[in-house]
Amino acid sequence: MQASTSALECLIVTFDDSNAVSNSGLILPITLAERLGLRDLFDLHIDLEDRPGRANVGRKAMAIVASILAGGDCIDDTAILESPKAQVILGQIMPAPSRFGVFLRSFETSDIADVERVAALLLKRAWLAGAGPGDESLTIDVDSTICQVYGNKKEGAGFGYTKVRGYHPHLAAVGKTGDILGIVTREGNANTARGAGEFVTQVINNARAAGATGEITMRFDSGFYSRAVRDAASAGDVRICITTRMSKRLKQVIAAIPEETWTSIPYWLEGGADVAEVKYRAFARDRQDVRLIVRRVKPTPGSQLALFSDYDYHAFITDRQGETLFLEADHRAHAQIELVIKDLKGGSRRNHVPSRYMNANAVWLALV
Repeated sequence: MQASTSALECLIVTFDDSNAVSNSGLILPITLAERLGLRDLFDLHIDLEDRPGRANVGRKAMAIVASILAGGDCIDDTAILESPKAQVILGQIMPAPSRFGVFLRSFETSDIADVERVAALLLKRAWLAGAGPGDESLTIDVDSTICQVYGNKKEGAGFGYTKVRGYHPHLAAVGKTGDILGIVTREGNANTARGAGEFVTQVINNARAAGATGEITMRFDSGFYSRAVRDAASAGDVRICITTRMSKRLKQVIAAIPEETWTSIPYWLEGGADVAEVKYRAFARDRQDVRLIVRRVKPTPGSQLALFSDYDYHAFITDRQGETLFLEADHRAHAQIELVIKDLKGGSRRNHVPSRYMNANAVWLALV
């Protein structure tokens, strides 16, 4: 493999047997990271004081990123880039894997905010370089996921609603591209709604600071159905679509919808689906109603309603303007964040948190 890097705007890669190098594909993302100044951002904003892993913070962070891009999913896998030719590709000497373990364990809780700041600044640089939405509208999908672990001594790991031991991070992604806008590592037994309002505020602030000046819409599933999330979005002048929990009061509201209000739509299940809209008082002590958009489909195995029910119902609240059917279809597109999570776990190794210590794992997840 031979690379021409005389001009950073142009990278020409050719392949031949005599110059073949493993992991040569790293040249592209590593060049991009260098252009955006990732190494310098870590060196400038991360101060590990007199802790053992304080030396060469930026170089170690870049090496971990490269290792993960090359398929590594644990600290020891950084060894795959120790070969001389691989180090030429990275443009730096690779420390021994044990050094990376010391580096990650050197982070304290107060340092995690600095890592998040680095991520926000990197996002800003990328968007200013042309990757951002500018003054166009931006849709952000927010969700949580379980990063499963197996060791019972993992700090902060626990059992949540899935009955699986692990961590339960929040994450946000751009609806169109799947680009990650934020990730916060949380204990495994943390309820989805815990800290969700603060996370929404953080994501909005990062997007605005990075140059998003157009209208922002955030889509959530029912785990984020809370006043805190609604108020955080409202404070940031952001529109919302939040799936509602199927409460007794909501069932009564849906049951009262006149039959002539329902509109048929094409749907992937046999028999299609119907959509209707009514006004709804989302939370206690609210003074104004919001738009409640409901989709009904014929029952499927495992439906959430009682036996012999005529339909399954899926409802969400929104403060967006627009046609009912368009908004309903757009909110369904929130499901694509599950593909983003799948890619992160399978391709970027967010399914594995390698350290015994929670702060180290938080840094690992932020890097990948």
